[in-house]
Amino acid sequence: MTSPPHHESDVPRDLVGIGIGPFNLSLAALAHPLTALDAVFYEQRPGFDWHPGLLIEGATVQVPFLADLVTLADPTSHWSFLNYLRNRDRLFPFYFAERFHSLRAEYDAYCRWVAENLPGLHFSHQVDAVRWDPEREVFEVDHTRLDTEGEAESLGRTHTRNIVFGVGTAPYVPDPLKPLVEVAGVPVVHAADYLEHREAFLAAGHVTVVGSGQSGAEIFLDLLRHRPPGRERLHWLGRTEAFAPMEYSKLGLEHFTPDYSRYFHGLSEPVRDRLVAAQWQLHKGIDAETIAAIHDELYRRTLHGGWPDAVLTPGVRVRTAGRVATTKIELHLEHVQQDSRSRLTTDAVVLATGYRERPLDRILAGLDPLVCRDSAGRPQVDEAFRLVLDPSVTGTVYVQNAERHTHGVGAPDLGLAAWRSATILNSLTEKETYPLPTRTAFTSFGLEPLRKVPSPRQARILTPLVDDRS
Repeated sequence: MTSPPHHESDVPRDLVGIGIGPFNLSLAALAHPLTALDAVFYEQRPGFDWHPGLLIEGATVQVPFLADLVTLADPTSHWSFLNYLRNRDRLFPFYFAERFHSLRAEYDAYCRWVAENLPGLHFSHQVDAVRWDPEREVFEVDHTRLDTEGEAESLGRTHTRNIVFGVGTAPYVPDPLKPLVEVAGVPVVHAADYLEHREAFLAAGHVTVVGSGQSGAEIFLDLLRHRPPGRERLHWLGRTEAFAPMEYSKLGLEHFTPDYSRYFHGLSEPVRDRLVAAQWQLHKGIDAETIAAIHDELYRRTLHGGWPDAVLTPGVRVRTAGRVATTKIELHLEHVQQDSRSRLTTDAVVLATGYRERPLDRILAGLDPLVCRDSAGRPQVDEAFRLVLDPSVTGTVYVQNAERHTHGVGAPDLGLAAWRSATILNSLTEKETYPLPTRTAFTSFGLEPLRKVPSPRQARILTPLVDDRS
């Protein structure tokens, strides 16, 4: 039984963060030394948890170690990755390891260290609703404190002048496979839960991996390395036309700079939508080292004659899926280029089908009439990551990793975390709390010069607050 709602002090906070993933953790870390800023962050999970099902041994983060929570905005921060290594007496081992990309498990451990030592973070707190109080000119944030079993323990309400959403993404399961995932006991799981079921996949007779991105490649490689030569019995299927390498040229990486983010934001909505779809190889391809490791492992298994029992087929989509008898799974496949169809019977399926932004509709329901949307019904987000709201709302709602449609492929990239957090804090404090570079790329995106991000007060004058739903 939950206790009555607990109302905090009538003095509103400056900022409430909803969700504690890497992006809001970055914001909290950079906000920490700003003693005049009263900020608190809520997360419904009991502790920091970053893709635990994909912390495969040896897997690395796809960005350099400098792309930690704070360094690209404040290299002197206490919460840097290098200071974490120093704190753990691992600075010299890291130096001699000569790693530019840290291990994924190491990045997770680093974020846990920050989350466990940074004040103002409240885990096991589920945010239920957000409303705007026009009389007091503050937001009301209703939340539920959860016990160790995840059950409601007490209710609370926090008042704040500003909010930042960092609720992250959720595993995406294609419609044809949803019925199988939702049935208990059927060995069809999303890659997000791979490690939890890894032993069962290693023991299965035949395994199919669906998805041609980095996660699919890492899971296929892990299964391949741990199944007997000649009896691998693996299928790897992908919708893309090839198992393609991720764009990792130096100029190509400039699409993940603040310069490109600002350029992208200035484009028209139809152009932005076309670009996001066309730029999949910037963020959905496979690391070249992982591709090489897969080929090396396959080649090694041909040394004594014969080919490994592994089928790698791109350009395939799963049309429908179902159970055969009680233990088998049947996938109905379509090859787009050949315009042909076939069936594949397998014992287990791993869905490396990616993630989608978590919908904000439930939490934003109380603000919905005040949120301006584009022609596709998506919230408008200005250059400084603020939701465009009705002019009557004097508070600000920021978003993190919910703005790919307005800011481009860099929205979910860890390399822009510190810069975006610093941009938000500069907007919030209405001064250059964190000096940011005016230029970050050799490439000039577009013919017109980049504009300086306006302050919140200027933005209310400069930004057209029009609801496109009419």
